[in-house]
Amino acid sequence: MKISVELTLSPLQDDFEAPIIDFIKKLRDSGLAILENPLSTQVFGDYDKVMELLNSEIKESFENLDHVVLTMKVVKSDRSEYEPHF
Repeated sequence: MKISVELTLSPLQDDFEAPIIDFIKKLRDSGLAILENPLSTQVFGDYDKVMELLNSEIKESFENLDHVVLTMKVVKSDRSEYEPHF
């Protein structure tokens, strides 16, 4: 089963950029399809592979940051090729 996940990691601290960059770089290294924009990062792929990656990387981020919010949306389909037609 293919899924698409949109993530926004928000460290609640003054130096918030470094943890976000580290999180994104680890997602990039996974070999999964990744799409980034200024507001969020999307991950596309097989459900088990995506969720295994997210489980480990979210846990690591939460262990390394005192205060952090992660917003996540999951869609059951691979939306990586989506283009609006309007």
